[in-house]
Parts: sequence; C-alpha cells; structure tokens
Amino acid sequence: MSRTCDLLGTGVQYGNKVSHSNRKTRRRFEPNIQPVSLISDALGVTVRLNLSAATVRTVEHNGGLDSFLLTTSATKLTEEGARLKRRVKRAMAKKEEKQAA
Repeated sequence: MSRTCDLLGTGVQYGNKVSHSNRKTRRRFEPNIQPVSLISDALGVTVRLNLSAATVRTVEHNGGLDSFLLTTSATKLTEEGARLKRRVKRAMAKKEEKQAA
C-alpha cells in the first residue's frame, strides 16, 4: 500500500530529526492513511478509498463524498479523485434528466 491519499495526494514528507545536541539526521513524516468506505448518494454505491485522516475530516465537514468532490477544484484532486468527480457529475446529470422527463 503506497503512503498517499487517494483523493488529495497527501504523501510522505522528509525532514530532519534534531537531537538535543542539535545534530540533524534525515527522517520521514508519514501521513495517517486509513482504508475508508464512503457512500456516494449520486452513484448509489460504497466507494473504498485509502484516505489520510485529515481528508476524512474534510469530507465529513463538507457533508459527504459527493459534495466534497463537487466543491473541490479538479486541480487539487488526484487522477482517481478527478475520475470519481466526473462519475458523480454524470450520475447527478442523469438523475436530473429523469426528474425533468
């Protein structure tokens, strides 16, 4: 499992561990990646993603996966996130067509 978030692409960062004597050695700062199942109302399915804990909080704050994807710019999303956003938009457009007809 790669240490990157499937929606926002948050990944490993590198920095220095600084000792009391001020020696610096390289270290990794790994994101808190969790496997998460989110329900998409527009698609009518459960989507399994590996998300960082911060992204999960952001998705919940925005009111769910669909509203998060629709309000987030495609440039901030990963390829998988942008693909999911397009699927949600298409599904919502089909629902509106059915309701109009």
